[in-house]
Amino acid sequence: MPGATNNLSCSDLTVAVEGRVLVENLNLDIDAGTFVCVLGTNGVGKSLTLHTLAGLRQPQHGEVRLNGTGLQLLQRRQIARQLGLLLQIHEDTFPLTVLDTVLMGRYPYHDLWSWQAQDEQEIARSALAALDLHDLDGRMVNSLSGGERERVALATLVTQDPAIWLLDEPTNHLDPHHQLTVLDLLRWYSTDKRRVIVTTVHNPALAMRYADQALLLYGEGEWEYGPANELLEPGRLERMYQTPFDYFADSKGQRRVLLPA
Repeated sequence: MPGATNNLSCSDLTVAVEGRVLVENLNLDIDAGTFVCVLGTNGVGKSLTLHTLAGLRQPQHGEVRLNGTGLQLLQRRQIARQLGLLLQIHEDTFPLTVLDTVLMGRYPYHDLWSWQAQDEQEIARSALAALDLHDLDGRMVNSLSGGERERVALATLVTQDPAIWLLDEPTNHLDPHHQLTVLDLLRWYSTDKRRVIVTTVHNPALAMRYADQALLLYGEGEWEYGPANELLEPGRLERMYQTPFDYFADSKGQRRVLLPA
């Protein structure tokens, strides 16, 4: 299981597709307990960057490291025990129940098709309860709504419990209540369990509320990485989204929130 030295880093990482550079010479060094939000317009390379950090695709240039070791030196099962990826699109290849789907998160720690121990069933049920899915454990996963399926995918990652969490739009399809439930849970794993959390988001207001660090992708290879409370400001967001932003007070006048002006 992950220890106190959890770290995800990359150096001079260049992400490209069909000859077009999306992110050029990206340098990150993310330690345990850090919550990172990745923001950018559609098609700017957020998903491909996460896939590259997870080792699912080769970078055009540069290296990704887990705890100082290059991904190319690790076997896939070694990577899966340290790093988990939540994809934006979920395909249900097999007609499994919700509980069986969530238990797949434990496969990196076992031989394929080995029986799950009772304590792992409890881990899976606890993950379902944390995501308000405790009464759906016997349902077939292909019968769920989009929002329920999104939360099942996240419960699978919770059951895996890697040191490094990479999440591609985990609030996709979710209503406001469940968006906050998911982000509160990720914040807790980052702060209390010292996990590295890197997640794409489309809502700068949510990024302001939860992120320690922000990675802004501007397109054509340009990016910025740094403290979220410094980078998430109207000028940068207008440049990135081509839409004016401004600060608005919350209903109690106690918090400034970035919203489109």
